[in-house]
Formats: sequence, C-alpha cells, structure tokens
Amino acid sequence: MRKASSLKSAQQGVVLLETLIAILIFSMAVIAILGVEAIMIKNTSDAKYRADASYMAQQRIGLMWADPDNLAAHLEANTDISALLPSGTRTVTEPVPGQFTVTITWQLPGEVRHTFTTTASIAGG
Repeated sequence: MRKASSLKSAQQGVVLLETLIAILIFSMAVIAILGVEAIMIKNTSDAKYRADASYMAQQRIGLMWADPDNLAAHLEANTDISALLPSGTRTVTEPVPGQFTVTITWQLPGEVRHTFTTTASIAGG
C-alpha cells in the first residue's frame, strides 16, 4: 500500500507540466508561422514593385519605338513617378547614339533603394 501511494504522489502535477509544455510548443509554432507569413507578404509586395518598374520602363521604350523621329524628347532625368512607385523616379539617357537606357528607382520607407535598368537600341531621329 505504501508503495502505491508514494508513486501516486510522485506523479502529481506531471499532466499539468506536460500540458504547459505542449501549449508552449504550439505557441512557438504559431509565432513562427506568422513570421513566415509576414516575410511572404513583404516578398510579394517587392515582386509587385519590380514588375511595375519593368512595365514602366518597357512602356517608355515602346513610346520611343513608336516615335523614332522625336527620341530626344523622351530623354529625362529623375522624373517623379511617386504616384506609381513609392519615392519613384524615372531617368532616360542615351549613353551611346541609338542606345537608350531607362532607369526606374523606388524606395519603401525603412528599406534600401531599389533600381531597375533596361537598355534598348532604337534607330531613328
């Protein structure tokens, strides 16, 4: 009889301790999943901004191809496009005759500055 009661008293609280440890592990897993989700949302918005920058650069090149007689009119330096990209600017240069470079930059608050650059050869003008 004595052995049974001493074993019973040694086991008291074990279920409560196991439950608390299980809750702790579950809570850590939920926090980890939320962290991964936050990173995925950030990466998705970064990808959207890169796609938008690419579209804007290609759109500018398309306008230049459509109007090869007025290529000089499309040159610009640090044009504000912040309505389309956060703190965004667009620069179009002609480093070599007939070769045009479109550079789109943007910066999210608290982030580093991002740059998208594309080059096209356009004959005309």
